Amino acid sequence: MGRHGWNSGTRRWRLTALLGVGAAAVALVITLVSTLPGDGGSTAGTTPDGDKVHGTPAVPPGDAEPQVGWGFTHTQYSADEGEDEAVGRVRSELADQGRPVPQIQHVMGWGAGNPEPVPGRYDFSGMDRRMDFIRGSDGTPVVTLCCAPDWMKGGESGADHTDWSQQSLETAPDREHYEDYAKLAATVAKRYPDVRHFIVWNEFKGFWNSEKGRWDYEGYTEFYNLVYKALKKVNKDIMVGGPYLVMDSVDPRQTHGVSKEVKGPWGRMDQRVLDAFDYWNKNKAGADFVVVDGSSYTVDDEMLPDEFKATEKFTAVGEWVRRRTGDLPLWWAEYYVEPGDSQDNRDDWSEAHRVAVQASGLMAMARGGATSGFYWNPQKKGTRCAGCLWSSTQLADGGAPLPMLALVERFGKEFGPGTRYEKVQIAADDRPNVRVLADDETVLVVNALDRRISAKVDGQRFDMKGYEVKWLKR
Repeated sequence: MGRHGWNSGTRRWRLTALLGVGAAAVALVITLVSTLPGDGGSTAGTTPDGDKVHGTPAVPPGDAEPQVGWGFTHTQYSADEGEDEAVGRVRSELADQGRPVPQIQHVMGWGAGNPEPVPGRYDFSGMDRRMDFIRGSDGTPVVTLCCAPDWMKGGESGADHTDWSQQSLETAPDREHYEDYAKLAATVAKRYPDVRHFIVWNEFKGFWNSEKGRWDYEGYTEFYNLVYKALKKVNKDIMVGGPYLVMDSVDPRQTHGVSKEVKGPWGRMDQRVLDAFDYWNKNKAGADFVVVDGSSYTVDDEMLPDEFKATEKFTAVGEWVRRRTGDLPLWWAEYYVEPGDSQDNRDDWSEAHRVAVQASGLMAMARGGATSGFYWNPQKKGTRCAGCLWSSTQLADGGAPLPMLALVERFGKEFGPGTRYEKVQIAADDRPNVRVLADDETVLVVNALDRRISAKVDGQRFDMKGYEVKWLKR
């Protein structure tokens, strides 16, 4: 769907140029030794014991809960690499929250390499590094089971043959390899026994039926069910969720192919998405939580009627999903409130504006019944990074928390799973200008205007700067 960067950030195995005839001969021998007869690809850097437990898992006591709270997703660049002191700053910041911060890592791409470049031969080096960081930051690890090794989708096998193009990464496994992918999922579960939560696939990538002009929900559901059963066979207490559909919406004036039920000033839902969701929901082997993904703006990047009120889409979608699933815990694996450019960059807003609209989005998801959500961290290596959670750990003075991290951390601390939200009194003339969410202890207030205001909320009168996010105690 192209709503976020797909780059893996992994180092592809390459035979480096060597000087001298002797060195070249040594390299040739290494290549031959690391190639299995008939498998069509190098096994360099791989191992046959992928399910061997990695490191020292910090398995939490008691049973896993199907809701984990509010956190973020590791992407191509994250805090597992860089200057030691900078990495340590991020790790300490996350560990000092007084609660485990949920953190998603994909099994292939977005910082992890090809997990099974040759059938039965594994390379979890990138995944191991990310898991080590999550453990070191006392986080709750969540694994998204996406994407698939090349040989499962018509490509070549081999540690030196991984195709990292967007087209390849967004290709689903061939049907004859669904079982192979389920086995890979089980291998991941055995390697990281402290991972109690797995999301099956990402955004229906590769599951589009061009002939019928709709999602291949039959194929995805068959795939999901095999993975679900494989994970439960490893450990019945593992929590599994899907379908991770992008909840696309269109202009509210559009009448063709749209939902008559899920609509608002923000737009109308694409009926094909809802049909896909309903099929999965009715035919799934089981689910411990339900996962969706989406933006507050339409497929044409329209924020209707404005960027703050557009976030009400998250509430409407959440309520619809909860009705359909019998109140399964609802997760937003990704959520977007600011349209990106052709390269998926979001640099047009000030950071204060960005944080304010993100806060509005979090409020809307919570009102819709969500108990877990993950901010897609757009981390980069340089000094400038709009919306990043921390300054780049590639810099000696990096690893400093940024405003977006403060929002995600505070929201997760104040409004975790089990929160009972309460109504709040807002002065009549302030209602159009502020967004508010509260429980019995805390009130979150957002100024939706780019100017200073004086607001009266919950009986308290106070000034707010433009786009300010304010936390009040009751």
